[in-house]
Amino acid sequence: MLIADAQVHLWKTDPPDRPLRHGARPFQLADLLAEMRAAGVDRVVVIPPFWEGPNNSTALEAARLHPDRFRVMGRLEIGGAPNRAAVAKWLDQPGMLGIRLTFHTPELMRDLASETLEWFWSAAEQAKLPLMIYAPGGLSAIRSIATRHPALRIAIDHMGIDRGDTDDAAFTHIAELCALATLQNVAVKLTTVPIYSSEPYPHRRLHPYLKRLYDAYGPKRLFWGSDLTRLPCSYRVCINLFAEELRWLTVSDLEWIMGRALCEWLGWTLPGEARA
Repeated sequence: MLIADAQVHLWKTDPPDRPLRHGARPFQLADLLAEMRAAGVDRVVVIPPFWEGPNNSTALEAARLHPDRFRVMGRLEIGGAPNRAAVAKWLDQPGMLGIRLTFHTPELMRDLASETLEWFWSAAEQAKLPLMIYAPGGLSAIRSIATRHPALRIAIDHMGIDRGDTDDAAFTHIAELCALATLQNVAVKLTTVPIYSSEPYPHRRLHPYLKRLYDAYGPKRLFWGSDLTRLPCSYRVCINLFAEELRWLTVSDLEWIMGRALCEWLGWTLPGEARA
């Protein structure tokens, strides 16, 4: 079974005016390769951390050095003047598959729901750029965007959960999230699941919510991922939660959720398949 992780951050240095993020030190390529070997992870989508701004160099370097193992969902500053040319040429960067956006503050959330970014949504749709969007509390805005742009592929990061929420409080939006499944251009990243539980492994209180998402989206629009540097457990345990504990998943379901669905959604050629 191909295992492809939908989200891991890499960074080399932290700014001097802020503490280290996601752990005791920067997380670099050698660290990730060692973790992948130990856990049996084949591929990773590398996402530059938000505190580095639109700097994709570290992620693109990983994809250049190991093109069979890494691809990038990069960051682009879209809040200023429209830059359709940058969007149109985005996939010309070797290793780049799409764009990751975060709307995690009230100010950014207002931008998501406004008309000021309409230029970007239409440009991304025209360029066939997949998007990953972290926007807790922004599902209604995402519905509007996905409806207006039916060819724009949007993956909702971290199941739309706000930082710090756990157990039932993390899934108060589950009905709205499941309702979005009627839009075929919307998918969900099942990332950082262990951090949303106050219980020990296997986090049984979360299983019914994962089942509801499975029933709504099916295995071809759900993408397993770790956000490795935020995990309270080992990489392998995060995999085992799906591979061993969600007993309602068939072997075929696991093949899709653990990697195949992500790769097909993003256009990352599967092993043994000819390039388009």
